[in-house]
Amino acid sequence: MEAREADARSRRKSAARTSQPDVAKLRPEESRDPKTFVEREQLFYARSRDLLGGRKYWRHELTSKSSIHAAIVKGVPYGALVFFVDQVEEIDEEDVEKVLGISARTMRRQRETPDKPMPPDLASKAWLFAETLAKATEIFGSREEAERWMSRPAMGLDGQRPIDLLRTVQGAELVDDFLGRLEYGVYS
Repeated sequence: MEAREADARSRRKSAARTSQPDVAKLRPEESRDPKTFVEREQLFYARSRDLLGGRKYWRHELTSKSSIHAAIVKGVPYGALVFFVDQVEEIDEEDVEKVLGISARTMRRQRETPDKPMPPDLASKAWLFAETLAKATEIFGSREEAERWMSRPAMGLDGQRPIDLLRTVQGAELVDDFLGRLEYGVYS
């Protein structure tokens, strides 16, 4: 099992360096195993939370979509968003602001009040962005490669940039579906 995981990581890293990714596939029996699916989802939740400042801003355990929803409704401080924006290096800040639907001026103001809670819709957009980046990072092998991928047109997305699609829920679903196809080696 460990050798297979190491081989899968190696293939994902090499995929990040090529124009047409050779993404590792889970074996069919693994993809049907609910434990494997749940573990993978929780891994993405943990990585997404880390991208948004970790336990400092997300005090609740995030083990399901329901717990993420509850945490967002309860209130997530702007500090999580500021932390996330500061971590993203390969995506233009203007693109990040467009995805989140927030102006540069508002971002500057919120840096001064990091404990103020975000509106739930903004926290939800930030979570969706972070979760998408976490999934892309898993597939492409590094956050930098994932960010570069998000900033370039993708053939499987009709030549659109994934970052532009994240501006709507429907576009984010397209990106998520495409990442799933890449992960399992289905490119069309």
